[in-house]
Amino acid sequence: MFKDVLRELVEKTDGGLASLVMDREGIALESYALDNAQFDINVLGVEFGIVLGQVKRAVESLQAGAAQEVAICTDKVTALLRVLGDGYFLALAIKPDGNLGKGRYLMRTTAPRLLAELH
Repeated sequence: MFKDVLRELVEKTDGGLASLVMDREGIALESYALDNAQFDINVLGVEFGIVLGQVKRAVESLQAGAAQEVAICTDKVTALLRVLGDGYFLALAIKPDGNLGKGRYLMRTTAPRLLAELH
C-alpha cells in the first residue's frame, strides 16, 4: 500500500522526485523515486530526519505545540517532511522549481491514509 501512495505523491506533484515513509530511527518502511532522481531518498530521509527531531524538540521546549511539517530548501532539492504520529514521518523531495504548494497539499491529505496503515 505504501508504494502506491508514495508513487502517486511523487507523480502528482509537479517536479516531484522521490518520497518515503521512515521511522524515527532512520529505517525506511518504503520509498519511491523516479529514475532521474540524483540522490538516494533514503539517505536524505536519514539526514533530514535528524533535523526534524531537533525541530520537534525545539518547539516542545518553547511550548509552541507539536511540529507538523518542515521544509528544507537547497539549490538542488526541496525536501518536505511531515510528521506521522509519534514515530514516523513522510518525506517528499521536489525539484527547486517544482510545485511546493501542491506537494504540501498532497502530503497533508495523504498522511491520514498512511497513518491508518501504521497503526
